[in-house]
Amino acid sequence: MLQLKHLFKSYHVGDTVTHALDDVSISFRDKEFVTILGPSGSGKTTMLNVIGGLDRYDKGDLIINGKSTKNFKETDWDAYRNNSVGFIFQNYNLISHLSIIANVELGMTLSGVSSKERHEKAIKALTEVGLKDHMHKQPNQLSGGQMQRVAIARAIANDPDILLCDEPTGALDTETSVQIMELIKELSKNRLVIMVTHNPDLAKKYATRIVNFQDGKILNDSNPFKTEAEKDTFNLKRTKMSYWNAIKLSFTNIMTKKARTILTAFASSIGIISIAVVLSLSNGFQKQIDTTMSKALAKYPVAITPTATDMTSMQTRKESDKNVKNRGYVIAKQDESEEATHNNKITQAYVDYVKKINPNYANNIAYQRTTNLNLLGLTNGKAEKVQFSTADPDSNQSIAQMRSQAMSSMGIGSSVFPTTLDKDKGNFLKQNYQILSGAWPTKATDLVVVADNKNTVNINALKNLGFDVKKNSKIDFNKLIGKKFSVVSNNDYYQELPTGMFVPKKATNSMYNSGKKIKIVGVIRPKNEDSMQLLSSGIAYSDKLSQDIIDQNKNSTIVKAQRKTKRNVMTGQNMNATEKKQMMQTIGGSSIPTGIMIYPNNFDSKDKVLDYLDKWNKGKAKKNQIVYTDMSSAVTTMTGGLLNGITTVLVAFAAISLITSMIMIGILTYTSVLERTKEIGVLKALGARKRDITRVFDAETFILGIFAGVLGVGIGYLLTFPINSVIYKLTDLANVAQLNPTHALILIIISTILTLLGGHIPARMAAKKDAVIALRSE
Repeated sequence: MLQLKHLFKSYHVGDTVTHALDDVSISFRDKEFVTILGPSGSGKTTMLNVIGGLDRYDKGDLIINGKSTKNFKETDWDAYRNNSVGFIFQNYNLISHLSIIANVELGMTLSGVSSKERHEKAIKALTEVGLKDHMHKQPNQLSGGQMQRVAIARAIANDPDILLCDEPTGALDTETSVQIMELIKELSKNRLVIMVTHNPDLAKKYATRIVNFQDGKILNDSNPFKTEAEKDTFNLKRTKMSYWNAIKLSFTNIMTKKARTILTAFASSIGIISIAVVLSLSNGFQKQIDTTMSKALAKYPVAITPTATDMTSMQTRKESDKNVKNRGYVIAKQDESEEATHNNKITQAYVDYVKKINPNYANNIAYQRTTNLNLLGLTNGKAEKVQFSTADPDSNQSIAQMRSQAMSSMGIGSSVFPTTLDKDKGNFLKQNYQILSGAWPTKATDLVVVADNKNTVNINALKNLGFDVKKNSKIDFNKLIGKKFSVVSNNDYYQELPTGMFVPKKATNSMYNSGKKIKIVGVIRPKNEDSMQLLSSGIAYSDKLSQDIIDQNKNSTIVKAQRKTKRNVMTGQNMNATEKKQMMQTIGGSSIPTGIMIYPNNFDSKDKVLDYLDKWNKGKAKKNQIVYTDMSSAVTTMTGGLLNGITTVLVAFAAISLITSMIMIGILTYTSVLERTKEIGVLKALGARKRDITRVFDAETFILGIFAGVLGVGIGYLLTFPINSVIYKLTDLANVAQLNPTHALILIIISTILTLLGGHIPARMAAKKDAVIALRSE
């Protein structure tokens, strides 16, 4: 039962006050057909809207089944409209982009009715109004009478207790009006029907009760109903539109404006396209760099040398370059490069630690030693001194030696090929070089001649071996293969003078014959043009040969003499500890290498190798730590950092268009709000909450955001093909532009979030629209 008790409702326009309801009290039976008659402006429609919960009364009370509505919240009114009230409007107020059956189902989507039950109820309601055969049509395919029938079906589909009709025949012809009135009369048998009309003839013919209304007051009531206090039996079922229903509703609206949607999505996707192309190029170039670095991993081993650069010291923030005040003194300061230099104290314990590295991570380790080999060779049957060096024998060797030392510190230009830890896991020489002639070295006494990919060998290396060659001379392999040299022991190579000094003896055939014989067994070169010559052009030998020589000479006379004094036993000059250590290494008195080169098996294994080396330094003072040099990481970091910087700048510029897109989406959503104002009113009349209205328009921007993101990523991906074609023609680099799927997904998410942000404010504006005003809009 519905009761109105002393209701007041006024409208204020400037200084003018209009009393739409002025102390209105009336009660309605649960089942009757009540017609409210009155001239325009009398307040009858206001009363209908107040009863329907679309408008709020100022004073008094509206009682529903014994329940006072004085303390109703906004969501309570929404639930009341959805559960208990059905509206039939003069202008039908169907949603044009929904089918007939979808219009009828709309109110039930807010009630949480299952899809199957909703569909069955909608069909039943349409059958009841005689439109079952038209359920899949659009509203614009129906006549006025048929559209009003759809409106009636929508109103009764959720089985409301109250049916409110606002001039339901006002836009219909006489014949159709009669049909609609007969239908409404039939519906009043099961529920309360309250109809507002100007037509007294219709009221007298169909209504069971007529109420005359004027100036906000009831003039007379043909069949008044008086009630006593009723027990509260009113139950509210909260309404809620699911996200999925909001998306479907918005999607159908978007599909009615396909051209505008596509153009808007394309305009919104321009920023995504720009960023997708930038990221594709960046990703592609980074992959090119990573591929090059991984191929070059063997070329750039992890190097442990006597001195290394401490990168943590180099990366400290520099002070300002501004002039300081003249304070009358200067400050002594160490050079920054010297300050960053770290002296590695390579010990036998550290060498043994390195040897225990897992062969699965690094199977090849090279050791650099400065031990003199005391080499002799035979030229025309006569012994003479030779050396494995690329220094010009006819000029100052200091520059060549400095260059050789610098290259060796990077693991390039060594004369000693790496030692393989596990022969079953591959061999360094066989993996990186190919045989031109002869065989691979298998013994410590086997040597190889190293050529470049053009089959050239350093002329100085050949001269230092005793060959009489000129520039561009051709040396047959058979003159190289099998050539022998003699490694003479210190005791046979040096003689002690009466002063206690030592000098090399003159080369003789007997000295040659007394030495250990070594020979060239093969000529090798890098496998391809991309390979860098890790071994210097000339002779290369195994570390086992160096170790054998050290074992042979560690107790020689010259070594024993040098061990006892700080004076250089060959020059007579005083030496510090470092110089003495270097001298002992030169004459074979120390087995500790001057440098170690570790070759990771692959790119992924490098981090494992570095982790292993870092473990040695844990808990040690800085001066006792061993600092390694990872050239591949340094190059990758430098190029990667530069590329990331360029990418960031380009993405930042492209992102400006994303902001523009967000603003555009906001404008579009606001336009959509204006276009769908009546739809907002209809949704509110059906019981939609403010949150549901917001959700509908958020869903629309969500769809647009995803569409714009997918479109942008798709166009960006397609653009990689012509871009790759142009880059290939210019640089011979294939497939540079590659869009990372993760980047693509992130871009779609960014597009969606930005469009949601851009459209949320207009969506909130839509939710705040007054239902009554929205329903009046055209």
